[in-house]
Amino acid sequence: MKDEPVRQRILAEATRLFAERGFEATSVQEIVVSAGVTKGAMYHYFDSKDDLLHEIYARVLRMQMERLTRIADGPGTLKQRLHRAAADVVETTAANLDDSKIFFRSIHLLAPETQKSVRADRRRYHERFRDLVVEGQRAGIFSDRVPADLVVDYFFGSVHHLGTWFHADGPLTGAQVGRHFADLLLTSLGAGNVNE
Repeated sequence: MKDEPVRQRILAEATRLFAERGFEATSVQEIVVSAGVTKGAMYHYFDSKDDLLHEIYARVLRMQMERLTRIADGPGTLKQRLHRAAADVVETTAANLDDSKIFFRSIHLLAPETQKSVRADRRRYHERFRDLVVEGQRAGIFSDRVPADLVVDYFFGSVHHLGTWFHADGPLTGAQVGRHFADLLLTSLGAGNVNE
């Protein structure tokens, strides 16, 4: 689509401004000036500032869902697939940290129907991830001492807090943190080493 770069530029500038100033403190006028477009161009792609905020998070979640589906349905043992899925969500969250930080800081500002839609999308992702844990628990590969829902909620609680401490120029890369988080998840499930 020939106009796609305009849409991407608007999203990139909105993401940058929301991260720097906050969603509430950023005006539509500041976004369009920064993106070098008119308000008409912005409203061609997005119904509102609310719509921009929704899309910032939705694009990351769509990408993560596609990746999770490929991993979950792909080759490897259940342990290997869960480890890859856990490492991937951490790595992709770290790579899109501004998007995630903006979203978790601002979700309460979305219109109620938009919040409901976003939560449903996120729930589908968590359920697909949880299905791997449940499958392993039923097969006796993972301990069922802790319910799968609680294991997954605990894991994602840690992932959602990456924005409070992770820095791209810190001592660990997103991929390294992802592998450590995945190791911790498998250990918590009594699964031992991923290659065992």
